[in-house]
Amino acid sequence: MDAKQTALRILEESRLGTMATVSEGKPHSRYMTFFNEEFTLYTPTSKGSEKVDELESNPYTHILIGYDGEGFGDAYLEILGRVSISEDDSLKEKIWNDRMKAWFDGPNDPNLVILKVTPESARLMNKKGEKPQDLSL
Repeated sequence: MDAKQTALRILEESRLGTMATVSEGKPHSRYMTFFNEEFTLYTPTSKGSEKVDELESNPYTHILIGYDGEGFGDAYLEILGRVSISEDDSLKEKIWNDRMKAWFDGPNDPNLVILKVTPESARLMNKKGEKPQDLSL
């Protein structure tokens, strides 16, 4: 399996990752749930969240996803991307699942927005001790 295929497998199998934004010139990371179409990532959040404010000031993010905690050699991805904030109803419907009910009334909840991460670069990291591999997207 080549690096790009491995990266896509990681995105299909891993839903939890960290997302970093910039707050007052300093990094701010949090765990997020991600959905993907190829290398484009989507994550739900509340319209009034700090990350939305941070992304409106600086639309760039850095995401780590895929490390499964088994130890040395676990492959994961580093993704640098530009975020757009979407209130598109069809996108909300597409990624909605019942686990989101803890935070939102449903896909039509006016507080629900979708963060769309368009990757600018991605690296496959720590694949069984291999050097990091930059992916062409």
